[in-house]
Amino acid sequence: MDDNTPKLVEQSEDGLYEHYSITADKGQKPLRIDKYLMNFIENATRTKIQAAAKGGNIHVNGEPVKSNYKVKGEDEIKVLFEHPPFENLLVGEDMPIDIVYEDDDLLVVNKQAGIVVHPGHGNYSGTLINALIYHFDNLPNNSSDRPGLVHRIDKDTSGLLVVAKTEHAMAHLSAQFKAKTSEREYVAIVWGNVEEDEGTIEGHIGRHPKNRLQNTVFFGDEEDKGKPAVTHFKVLERLGYVTLVSCKLETGRTHQIRVHMKHIGHTLFNDERYGGERILKGTTFTKYKQFVDNCFKILPRQALHAKTLGFVHPTTNKFMSFNTDMPEDMAICIDKWKHYSKHLTE
Repeated sequence: MDDNTPKLVEQSEDGLYEHYSITADKGQKPLRIDKYLMNFIENATRTKIQAAAKGGNIHVNGEPVKSNYKVKGEDEIKVLFEHPPFENLLVGEDMPIDIVYEDDDLLVVNKQAGIVVHPGHGNYSGTLINALIYHFDNLPNNSSDRPGLVHRIDKDTSGLLVVAKTEHAMAHLSAQFKAKTSEREYVAIVWGNVEEDEGTIEGHIGRHPKNRLQNTVFFGDEEDKGKPAVTHFKVLERLGYVTLVSCKLETGRTHQIRVHMKHIGHTLFNDERYGGERILKGTTFTKYKQFVDNCFKILPRQALHAKTLGFVHPTTNKFMSFNTDMPEDMAICIDKWKHYSKHLTE
């Protein structure tokens, strides 16, 4: 989970609610706060940020600042408004949920690509949480006040999530994820031929210093800018200019697989945020470009699916494992690459 996600707090003495709480990185170079926040808050415009500052709604280290304030390392930044954050005004919505398993303690959901897990900036409805609170009463809140959520996956990633229905289940399952005893396997299509049959990627992950909507790997003297992250990968099939891989997580950092695979030179296929929507490997032939463009249309998202999920049941103490089929868009794309790679070898 992201440390800087919006979180509702009690209304302060000046009648304001906290919408964003951000701690600037230790090595942050001086940068105007309107530019800083524009890179940090998705879909926010500089005009809106400047208006917020003019209204006294941007505070640094407890004091309101103007839009030309220069952000420095370890500044405590808060964006405040007179109304509670929209993402905290949860409204149940009658949306279908693909439930793989359910009992009195928990349910396992197969999330479709394109569905946001929880409300956030620019996505205040149509999320999995909106559907959950419509169908289930009294779901326990996690540490970020989000009903039922033990963990999450990105909007355009498909696959399995476990949802807690009781306080006991929330505490038990959250402890497993924190202790790295849960099992999570993802399947991804990545650019390039991954030479090693299997391997482990270790690298501290934190926010990219220049693009705040991305994360990146920090190492050496800069490790303290990120948090430890470990991904184990294994090649499932080589498909010419792309590779089908399995990734197992030890940790659960934001965008972990996307960041780690890019770090070793194998960006996820059609991952727009990390540059995978460009043709990174292959030829210059027009027919090849047309082929890849067709694959992008079939799979209009990063090629990542949370395929397997395992954990110890909070009441029975028995280990449970769940598996899902490959979603149709990824299956069709993989089949196309199989035919193309076969043609390459002939």
